[in-house]
Amino acid sequence: MRRSLILAATFAFAANSAAVAAEPQLETILELPGNSIDLTKTKTPGANINRNGFFSDIFYDSRTGWYALSDRGPGGGLLSYGTRVQRFSFVYDANGDISDYKVTKTIRFTDENGAPFNGLNPGLLNLNPAVLGNSFDPEGIVVGQGGHLYVSDEYGPSVYEFSSSGQFIRAFDPPSRLLPRVNDALEFVADPPQTGRQGNRGYEGLAINPLKTKLYAILQDPLQEEGLSPPASPANPGRRSRNVRIVEYDIKTGQSERQFIYQLDTLLDINGRDPSATQFPANQQGRSIGASSIYAISNTEFLVLERDNRGRGVDAAAALPTAPAKPLHKRIYKIDISEADDFADVSLVGINDGLPDELKPVSKELFLDLLGAIGGAGHWLPEKLEGFAVGPLLPGGKRLFIAGTDNDYSVTQSGAGEQFDICIDSGMTTSTQVTLGSACPAGKALIPALLMSFTGELN
Repeated sequence: MRRSLILAATFAFAANSAAVAAEPQLETILELPGNSIDLTKTKTPGANINRNGFFSDIFYDSRTGWYALSDRGPGGGLLSYGTRVQRFSFVYDANGDISDYKVTKTIRFTDENGAPFNGLNPGLLNLNPAVLGNSFDPEGIVVGQGGHLYVSDEYGPSVYEFSSSGQFIRAFDPPSRLLPRVNDALEFVADPPQTGRQGNRGYEGLAINPLKTKLYAILQDPLQEEGLSPPASPANPGRRSRNVRIVEYDIKTGQSERQFIYQLDTLLDINGRDPSATQFPANQQGRSIGASSIYAISNTEFLVLERDNRGRGVDAAAALPTAPAKPLHKRIYKIDISEADDFADVSLVGINDGLPDELKPVSKELFLDLLGAIGGAGHWLPEKLEGFAVGPLLPGGKRLFIAGTDNDYSVTQSGAGEQFDICIDSGMTTSTQVTLGSACPAGKALIPALLMSFTGELN
């Protein structure tokens, strides 16, 4: 069967572990071509115009269907790209096997005057790194009442409400502690800032409760200043911390309320899964490990996708034939906030692992080992597993779950901002850089995105 079309992978997990046996079962992996385009009307298709960035997040709404969020676009915030979300569909059967992925509608994000939101960073778009303006790096999406779209952003970090057609309605009030600052002044481009969210580590996921009264935005990693670095290396303490903040917002008022702590897996546990693999150093606990998606399954329970930054992707492909470090960690956890403490007024400066005064983080238990499922199916392992959604019930009573990858538009760029397409062979082992929009050499194609289906139960 052609890998570029579909890899069906139905298998049973080991029965000697109750935790593993309860995991959802992988049914299908679709490989979606890296040169896929959306429905933006243009006479000249191109990576910065209408290439599909796929799955920075996925959301399923029982009334309106499936949504796939693209991020700030090719170029890492250095090149213009009108931000957008795709409505999509696919065919699925009673077993959860999926096929026939299609973009059904492209929705561009615009401000109240109709001007587009843009993936350019604030320094380039506004010529002022202290002004966020229409700079937008969308990473999490949910659908609320009336089909309104709520989207979380990494630049701010921000949460915005848009109409169903993508027009800006309002911004939610971010907690002051999370805003990036240098010398106490707002600085949305500095990497790293002195305080606030780490560079390129803002709100990575967004959830809405079933009552559609609350939003929950999760940072990708700990705050820049919240952690403990050795005296010889005092910079970037957040990169040694495990403590990631989840911010609760009231939809009616637009105000942030409580903050919860989600603790990333320890590097001791992650490195211990394969001692022969390249080990993560201590200063990558809160940088190379992070949260990518959050999905509410009740008013107090959520699924969180947590992953490392290793695997096959644009950066790894551009560096071939040097093999990328072996991925060790791509998991979905079920968490519960019902007995967790509120950390809105609690500083975690100087803390890496424990929490002050025995304050409780969210509870956390394994729901799905994505790395084990994909690797167990004999498939190559992607770097950026970023989107995860809970879908409808299947005829037999099991639930359909969908996961997806961000393929970075299959584009890399030089330090000067010049863009290149990355062409990869079917085994993801050899790559070639070509001028953007040029044809790939024979036997190679642009890096695909993956869309995966799982079936299981929510207890």
